[in-house]
Amino acid sequence: MDHSQTPKLGNQLCFPFYVIAKEIAGLYRPLLEELDMTYPQYLVMMVLWEHHRLTVKQIGEKLSLDSGTLTPLLKRLEAKSYIIRQRKIEDERVVEIYLTDEGDRLQDKACLIPAKMNDRLNLSETDIQELKDAIHKLLEKIKK
Repeated sequence: MDHSQTPKLGNQLCFPFYVIAKEIAGLYRPLLEELDMTYPQYLVMMVLWEHHRLTVKQIGEKLSLDSGTLTPLLKRLEAKSYIIRQRKIEDERVVEIYLTDEGDRLQDKACLIPAKMNDRLNLSETDIQELKDAIHKLLEKIKK
């Protein structure tokens, strides 16, 4: 068997993305422990702080998450009294999510997180923008 075509870890685009995602999530962990939430829960809260009231489907679209992944996250956030899940009267299949007062108050603490992450990563605004542009370009190609 010819092993010259064997994929090598160092040649793969997927591996650095895997490592970066894991490491970035690790940097967020101590900051989010202060808010009693995980990184995926933080993503949900950011969407709600921005939009205030959304359906489960809308949150899923914004975060590229399916309802099977999102529902347990939402249940945990509701158990912490950060959000309320409520079925629409007009269509009980649709569940709306909105912030409680407690969930809304967390936004003040969460506003400190991006600056702490920027300090930790020590990247210039230009570097950050170039990285985001390259990642968005790649995502557009993947989603085609």
